[in-house]
Amino acid sequence: MKQILQSLRTGVPTVIDAPAPGVRPKHLLIQTSISLISAGTERMLTQFGKAGLLEKARQQPDKVKDVLQKMRTDGVITTLEAVRAKLDQPIPMGYCNVGVVLAVGAGVTGFAIGDRVLSNGPHAEVVQVPVTLCAKIPDQVDDETAGFGVLGAIGLQGIRLANPSLGETFVVVGLGLIGLLTVQLLQSSGCRVVGIDVNPQRLALANSWGAHTINAGDADPVNAALAFSRGRGVDGVIVTAATASSEPMHQAAQMCRKRGRIVLVGVTGLELSRADFYEKELTFQVSCSYGPGRYDPDYEQKGNDYPVGFVRWTEQRNFEAVLDAMAAGTLDTKALVTDRFDISSAPQAYAALDAPGSLGIVLQYPQPVQDKAPRTIVLRPSTAVGQGRIAIIGAGNYASRVLGPAFKKAGAEIVAVVSNTGASSAIMARHLDAATASTDAQSVIENPSIDAVVIATPHSSHAGLVLQALKQGKHVFVEKPMALQISEIDEIEALYGTISASGHAPILTVGFNRRFSPLVAAMKTHLSSNPKSMIITVNAGSIPAHHWTQDPTIGGGRIIGEGCHFIDLARHLAESPIAAISARQMGTTDGLTNCGDTTTISVKFDDGSIASINYFANGIKSYPKERIEVFDNGRIYCIDNFNRLSVFGGKGGKRLIQQDKGQAQLVQNFMDAIRGRCETPIAADQIFEISRATIHSVN
Repeated sequence: MKQILQSLRTGVPTVIDAPAPGVRPKHLLIQTSISLISAGTERMLTQFGKAGLLEKARQQPDKVKDVLQKMRTDGVITTLEAVRAKLDQPIPMGYCNVGVVLAVGAGVTGFAIGDRVLSNGPHAEVVQVPVTLCAKIPDQVDDETAGFGVLGAIGLQGIRLANPSLGETFVVVGLGLIGLLTVQLLQSSGCRVVGIDVNPQRLALANSWGAHTINAGDADPVNAALAFSRGRGVDGVIVTAATASSEPMHQAAQMCRKRGRIVLVGVTGLELSRADFYEKELTFQVSCSYGPGRYDPDYEQKGNDYPVGFVRWTEQRNFEAVLDAMAAGTLDTKALVTDRFDISSAPQAYAALDAPGSLGIVLQYPQPVQDKAPRTIVLRPSTAVGQGRIAIIGAGNYASRVLGPAFKKAGAEIVAVVSNTGASSAIMARHLDAATASTDAQSVIENPSIDAVVIATPHSSHAGLVLQALKQGKHVFVEKPMALQISEIDEIEALYGTISASGHAPILTVGFNRRFSPLVAAMKTHLSSNPKSMIITVNAGSIPAHHWTQDPTIGGGRIIGEGCHFIDLARHLAESPIAAISARQMGTTDGLTNCGDTTTISVKFDDGSIASINYFANGIKSYPKERIEVFDNGRIYCIDNFNRLSVFGGKGGKRLIQQDKGQAQLVQNFMDAIRGRCETPIAADQIFEISRATIHSVN
């Protein structure tokens, strides 16, 4: 299928061939008929991409602070590589999609194959969208009109926050697509409406619908709005403009009556004057996209709706309300369409954004609707290189920036890259020169020409994919953790034992890379055989409670998901089985969040060694993220952030030019093992031991 991506480095949009997604539970699979370019948002993204590095930095000062801090803690080279990788990662464009349902995921009600639907899917021939971000299109509404429904919902949410009543006077500042739709929705609510812009064509459109208009280039918007309000001041202002200036907000405050309402739907500068708001007791609110549910993973990703009795207007219900207004004839979108392009002509479509008079740009897709779209696409012929043909399942940041390049460097023949979304697998596959890109993990695992499977998906899927791959006789490299439940570990171990007993034991490795760091290797050469005491401090930092890793059913929590690294490292340094393990979490206190992420894990080993692993989320970024201290036989070895080894009481200190946490060495060892050049990187019994110990530590 075709899909539009944009480079963050250059701002150039491209049309790529990508595998079609499959359908997931609580999702719909949709064949697109048309999609609408959101002129404001997508123009802003292309302009950001076209900007030079200095201008990009100026536009995102908070990101610059993060980069400078990362340089101080992780080093210049590591930081620059991360920045380059981010800029080289194209992003899918678009969020105004209309099409026909091809497939209905498990748990979906109210939709059927063949339904015409509006969704926030991207510019792609086939899209997979959570059911809560889809709405059925009434028969009276054609596809092109429905394409404006998502933008209409953005304007509608701003109106809901402003809470207008019949007869009130409202100003809409900025008559782009959202602004013009907002004008019509306000009028249908019985409001007297003023539209402000500098574009004569857009002012004329608003005027043709009965709005009073003010050309901000010819007249003082404040005086004109005050005059229209009969000198009382307007009841509310909805700002839909996109500008770096704070002047629209200042003018909005000046034209409001006492206790007027201002809602920001667009993007402006926010250098607000206290006097403007204080003297009139104005209220100001920023509207969040399409409405309640936005950025809530339970709603947007899992498809769990809010009860209508408690949340009347959600994203989906706002979509429905706009479509109903279209069906009733109160929203005119015909006059908003200025250009139509085929999906294959996307570069020309985006060039038209800057053309005089451009407004609504519609992308059209091939018809008729196909019953099926390929879930695997071939990018090049695959070549045989002996025991080294791999498939990578998962195309997230870590897989694309770290694991994939490491396997490429280790000489792997990457046969396939798999992800749930076709765009991410296609991007990563092309970057790694893989033979195919796919969204069908099962068919890839069953491919007899593939020797090994690399699993880098969300944690809850690890155990199931490991079992599938082992049953197919594949070698397995799975990112940590191997599993989230003891029962899953038991099942994997039993299967692995059965296969091994047959004399064909595959290589099974978990991504415990810290033990393969060159600084850890250097330190181990000096350690004695005596019992050791270890302190491992991880300045993990806080992440939002709604992040997927915090979900116990998907990510398993941060100790299982990341703390396992350091349990493995301590086990490796002690070179002795774990005798006992326990953990204590920081107590809950008012004002503190994610207390479960701040944990001290105590480990005792059979040889008498002990380790204290401090995984803390309540620190500060300016402190190095990881510090390992080993007290051994009158000496202390200290590794700071995997770029410096210090030895107190002896020799052997070392400093690296670039931070190295051992990922590349672990991957190289795995590739060498499947080719029969060395033993398995981590003994299977240790993998099962560490995986169980990690889960036991938090249960």
